[in-house]
Amino acid sequence: MGAHLVRVAVPVPVRSGFDYRCEAPVAPGCRVLVPHGQRRLVGLVTELPAAGAVPAARLKAVEAVMDRAPLVSAPLLQLLLWAADYYQHPVGEVCKAALPGLLGAASRKASPFPESESPSSDSESPFPDSESPFSPSKPPLPPLSAPQRAAVDEINGAAGGFAGFVLHGVTGSGKTEVYIAAAADALRRGRRALVLVPEIGLTPQIVARFQKSLGGAVGVFHSALRPAERRDTWRKLRGGFFHVALGTRSAVFAPVDKLGVIIVDEEHDSSYKQQEGFRYHARDLAVLRARLENVPVMLGSATPSLETLLNVRQKKYRALHLPARIGAAKLPRIALLDLRKLPLVDGLTPPLADAMEQRLRRGEQSLLFANRRGFAPVLLCTACGWQARCDSCDARLVLHGTRARNDKLACHHCGAGRAPPDLCPQCGAPELRRIGHGTQRLEESLRKRFPAAVVERIDRDSVRKRGALAEKLKRAQSGAANILVGTRMLGKGHDFPRLTLVGVVDVDRGFYSADFRALETQVQQLLQVAGRAGRAEAPGEVMIQTVFPDNPVLQLIARHDFDGFAEQALAERESAGFPPYRHFALLRAESETPGAALAFLAQVKKNAGGEGEGDGVALMDPVPSPMEKRRGRHRAQLLVQSPRRKPLGDFLRRLIRAAESRRAARKVRWSVDVDPMEML
Repeated sequence: MGAHLVRVAVPVPVRSGFDYRCEAPVAPGCRVLVPHGQRRLVGLVTELPAAGAVPAARLKAVEAVMDRAPLVSAPLLQLLLWAADYYQHPVGEVCKAALPGLLGAASRKASPFPESESPSSDSESPFPDSESPFSPSKPPLPPLSAPQRAAVDEINGAAGGFAGFVLHGVTGSGKTEVYIAAAADALRRGRRALVLVPEIGLTPQIVARFQKSLGGAVGVFHSALRPAERRDTWRKLRGGFFHVALGTRSAVFAPVDKLGVIIVDEEHDSSYKQQEGFRYHARDLAVLRARLENVPVMLGSATPSLETLLNVRQKKYRALHLPARIGAAKLPRIALLDLRKLPLVDGLTPPLADAMEQRLRRGEQSLLFANRRGFAPVLLCTACGWQARCDSCDARLVLHGTRARNDKLACHHCGAGRAPPDLCPQCGAPELRRIGHGTQRLEESLRKRFPAAVVERIDRDSVRKRGALAEKLKRAQSGAANILVGTRMLGKGHDFPRLTLVGVVDVDRGFYSADFRALETQVQQLLQVAGRAGRAEAPGEVMIQTVFPDNPVLQLIARHDFDGFAEQALAERESAGFPPYRHFALLRAESETPGAALAFLAQVKKNAGGEGEGDGVALMDPVPSPMEKRRGRHRAQLLVQSPRRKPLGDFLRRLIRAAESRRAARKVRWSVDVDPMEML
């Protein structure tokens, strides 16, 4: 038998695959051991081309076929190849991201894997369906309301084919029960389910509820697992031991065969977008995977993204509504507290402080939301106006610690830190003031104001130790903590039964940003954190402190009118030619030398030949990034926009070729971000 031509995705930073000749038969989706330069690498066969640019006799030979059967299913392989092409990322690195620990360098003296973990054993489905711990009659599924049952029936009615659904339910309306019922129905049909959540650590309740309702059939899969745990879960998912894969964005590539439904919880959450390296959006890939697997997909949120709402408008998705909270619970009343008329004491107005006092007397919980970590966001000299700024970033330093402990000035962008000065470095004056209230300062003032209360701060600084977040959330959910203080970590999917009051301390800063998505994100965060109040029988109340109570957006929030906000925001985006009506891509560059990144992008634009001809592609002039200096490097960006995706992709390939041909690129780091979620 003659040699076969195989195209292999090798985990190196080269955008295309490599052709090899192979003496043994091999199928796409199998791994092979191949020589690459001075190394031996394990890559993934992506296709069997009929012919290549180089005659087969002149190609290097595959050293070994690692799998007896494809390790990656045909639909999943198609998803990986599409993602590499769309997001303009090296295909080998995309495949490596989807196969934890299974692609990469191999030793010259030994097999790349121990015999006990040989790849061939992965290809034999070591966990047959009969050994699965799921029993269709066993799970104590939660009862469903009429709207919940109608939503599940709609999804089940689409079983056996692709359909997109948006489960738009207010906070506390029981979206999780719909997810569980839809997954259980898929399992009863002998199919499996894939469930994506924004962040495992911040949504422990949904994991617990799935595991309780579906028994041991749930495999939790996310990048924070230890390598051995991650690979063991991957093998069990592929082998059929788990019937449900539940995880964060990387779980969109989980090896789940015989899919029956895909579910994306909190689909609006920016955590689904990978911000470094392979910059994919897991929600969008989940929809494409559902189409390739020919199954329904459900996107759930109380505050859907504008992209998703436009897809509903255009009849690409069907909307399912849960308009009210389950049981006797009602949406909380939202009040706007006018900071122009009310005094502030330690960051709190009298109405908010009095409301917290009332909750303490009744044995109820309060939550203070301040999207600023640390003690004070600004250290200011009142004599000359000097502010503490980072030497490596265009950003102010945030004061951490308290007066009773060692203070530190820290940058939230690069992590640099130093001790605060006793005197102003610019004029020598001692008048250094701490401006603003971060979560640490609020925690300190609350302990003084309410000495008998148990105050629990939950932010990135307080949960660095392994297990700290789980412990804090446990105390919050049990009611052991009387007052919760934290950042957006507290607004994501938590159910605190005794929480009846939410206070938003400093809302106005979020309305001013160079990023066009900032307002959408701000509204989503506010409504999500407001939704933590009053989820049980006791009514909830939300108090938002603001200097601009007449702000039309805040007025919409006060009425829980997210639909009204979305209508206005979509009209503004369409008028401005912004996503979701146009498609954006950013070519980012950074350098150690000022001006080098900007000059590099200017030359790339020139070499690319300007804009796309007749296809609507617009190429902006390169500009400094809104935060020009970060981590000691100077940054610039080049924006490309198009009304259609295909011309954008075609033009980006031309732009990338121009960037790769530049000698100056040796001194400049650059990357491509398709559908960027942030412009900073």
